[in-house]
Amino acid sequence: MKTLTVTEARKNLSGWIRRAGAGEEIAIVDGARLYAIRPVAVIAADYALQEYGATPAEVDAAVTRARREVAAERAAGLLTPIFSDESPSDAPRRRPNRRAPRRAAR
Repeated sequence: MKTLTVTEARKNLSGWIRRAGAGEEIAIVDGARLYAIRPVAVIAADYALQEYGATPAEVDAAVTRARREVAAERAAGLLTPIFSDESPSDAPRRRPNRRAPRRAAR
């Protein structure tokens, strides 16, 4: 197991995460405690069960119901795409993110 201080881990965190993803055991030491870096599987139905107590069948039913509602509202003309080729020409468009220029060093 590779152990790192917080400062060491911070220097190349993405590299340590990649190595942990490849199966290497990586731990960060903070005081007397160790914290492991390891991949975690996230499954939508499992999340819904843990967070909301919803079973996979209930999640499937909710998705089906939501898709039906969206299709009905789209057919009735109640939904308008905002950022696509189908949007009206007067719809607001997203502007590129423009960062302020950096100040010169003193």
